[in-house]
Amino acid sequence: MGIKEKYDLSGKVAIITGAGDGIGKASALKLAEAGANVVCSDINEEKINLLVKEIEEKFKVKALAVKCNVLEEKDLINLVNKTVETFEKVNILVNNAGGGGAGRENIDSLTLEYITKTFTLNLFAGLMLIKLCAPHMKKDKYGSIINISSMSANMVSHNMIIYGSSKAAVNQMTKYAAYDLGPEIRVNAIGPGAIKTHALSTVLTEKIEEKMLSKTPLGRLGDVEDISMAVLYFASPASSWTSGQIIYINGGGTQELD
Repeated sequence: MGIKEKYDLSGKVAIITGAGDGIGKASALKLAEAGANVVCSDINEEKINLLVKEIEEKFKVKALAVKCNVLEEKDLINLVNKTVETFEKVNILVNNAGGGGAGRENIDSLTLEYITKTFTLNLFAGLMLIKLCAPHMKKDKYGSIINISSMSANMVSHNMIIYGSSKAAVNQMTKYAAYDLGPEIRVNAIGPGAIKTHALSTVLTEKIEEKMLSKTPLGRLGDVEDISMAVLYFASPASSWTSGQIIYINGGGTQELD
């Protein structure tokens, strides 16, 4: 199999959560460019409708927008049902939706409601989608699940105790799911460092960026393209003997907020 064939996703069907912005949007575009039909899921319906239009015009594949609040189990069920009704299968799942952290998690101010919401957003929702998608992947004998973790899962920084812990749990979930779901399904995770997204821009200052770059050997912050290329690798036959792995894409260093 040549290089083009190794990365060819023609005929495959991919679900991407949190596809309205940032890493999710870049991943949807990248998988569509490789030939996959894509289901763009997000709580912001306007953004994914625009993304679907862009995908179909640029890459001549089929795309579907499904509004989904990953905190709601009924929305997760609807997302997978709509995908199967439209495309009759699911091959790729990118568990990208997430949130929390950003140096705001002072232990003194934590509530059980916040802890539960953050773990549901970053861990439990993705696990439910794995459960819902796995039978369809096994049936089609091709499945790749890509969990978007975080560098915070493998480091320490002030006031990120819940976000970092939930992402560390994502890594362990990835390993266990890979063990349980083979050989038809591969499960891997990507741990981004500091990526220039809207979410990062809300907390990034010139001083913080300067400090981040001082600990980043490659001398720049990440771009969504850096992550979407890794998503493509894990989604495609190029990674056919790779499962249960976590790859950190962080410019060779650590980028802390404090």
